[in-house]
Amino acid sequence: MKRAKVVRRQAQLIEVLTQEGKRLRGIPLGKLRKREKVYAGDTVLGKEDKDSFLIEEIEPRKNLLPRPPVTNVDSVLIVATLKEPEFNNFLLDNLLAVYEHFEVEPIIVFNKTDLLSAGDREKLESWIDIYKNAGYEVLKVSAKKGEGIEEINRVIKGGTCILAGASGVGKSSLLKALTGKELRTGEVSKKTKRGRHTTTGVVLIPLGEDTFLGDTPGFSKVDATLFIDKRELPNFFREFGNFTCKYSDCTHTKEPGCGVKDALQKGLISAQRYESYLRLLNAYA
Repeated sequence: MKRAKVVRRQAQLIEVLTQEGKRLRGIPLGKLRKREKVYAGDTVLGKEDKDSFLIEEIEPRKNLLPRPPVTNVDSVLIVATLKEPEFNNFLLDNLLAVYEHFEVEPIIVFNKTDLLSAGDREKLESWIDIYKNAGYEVLKVSAKKGEGIEEINRVIKGGTCILAGASGVGKSSLLKALTGKELRTGEVSKKTKRGRHTTTGVVLIPLGEDTFLGDTPGFSKVDATLFIDKRELPNFFREFGNFTCKYSDCTHTKEPGCGVKDALQKGLISAQRYESYLRLLNAYA
């Protein structure tokens, strides 16, 4: 059987990209269709039939992200801005925890650096230090001016990457800068002055050999408490793992012998990150 990657899933439409570079309509065969759904990002096995690819098997998935569903994601560009809109570190920390949970490597991208004053740039550098010290890759870009785009291409090369981040941070302009394609938006909302997505489907745009960038409407605001068990939350603040606690099930709040709280007092963990952790912890019903 031949192998192909599902690069588009929109309602009942499936499109695959074969190893020879052909784009074909994907058609799941009866037995497969009854037991499992095909998603964008899936690696499928089957055979060509004229302009179609008859899908017989789906290879095991690395992960499956919801809303909208996409599989086998290696990394996520979490796009943020210091200004327009104002930086929301809690939203970023929420997204980081969720993608840690789904075993997707987050890459933090601060966009719209062309809007920043000298004072703003100092403030941005302090946030960058916080997230780099927590163990994340952080990039500064201006999609409008094309600055930092080559660096993004470098870090996502060889994998499947998606975009996430709040409305207004420039995901559409970043996608265009990386791919030359427009993010799929419909009419502009009179209330928000932003484009409305015309579909909840997923398109993976090839950027070179084995590299894909996902146009994935929906990954803007995610509630970590919907996906992560409260007891597991500490595992998804990656810097906490650098410190040892007296108790293996430590919540890093009131327990004696807590290595995380000790690190916090010594300035080895940022107070802002710890505050986000407490806010998430308290959000569970």
